[in-house]
Amino acid sequence: MLTAEEAADLIEAIASRQDRAAFAGLYRHFAPRVKAFIMRGGTDAEAAQEVAQEALIMVWRKAASFNRSKASAATWIYTIARNKRIDLLRRSARPIDTEDWLVVYAPEEEDADKSVLAGQTYTRVKELMGGLSVNQLVVIQKAFYEDKTHTVIAKELKLPLGTVKSRIRLALLRLREALEKDET
Repeated sequence: MLTAEEAADLIEAIASRQDRAAFAGLYRHFAPRVKAFIMRGGTDAEAAQEVAQEALIMVWRKAASFNRSKASAATWIYTIARNKRIDLLRRSARPIDTEDWLVVYAPEEEDADKSVLAGQTYTRVKELMGGLSVNQLVVIQKAFYEDKTHTVIAKELKLPLGTVKSRIRLALLRLREALEKDET
């Protein structure tokens, strides 16, 4: 079991002298944890293993960009893994389901602190969605979670197309206003 300080030290050893032993220790500790993290997001074991390996290879390559004053080693590594999972979702032919649309369409950030902020925004949007009316939430889920067109949503819900569009527009406006209020 690595402490946060030990993990940060290992990354810095990789960055400063390409220390293979440090990488092996980091890999042994984080590979199974990253795989489990990715699997909790709905990815199968084989794909999660691939994402974990790619993420840790990226740790090796980008170790010099790690800054312990901006993020912990774990946060930095899990952010890389999250971005690798997003890449996997974008490459896959399957439709994006559940809450993946929030992850996939989030702006890509290089800095771990910015990615952490994006994760906090993701969490806040999920919270704010709980405050939408049932009618707004249903159309948002169908439009973004299920990737359905406004026309298909209107037919499924037996609503006029204009009503569907208005509910989506109002829900997105409400979310945006709440996020802007959070920033002030």
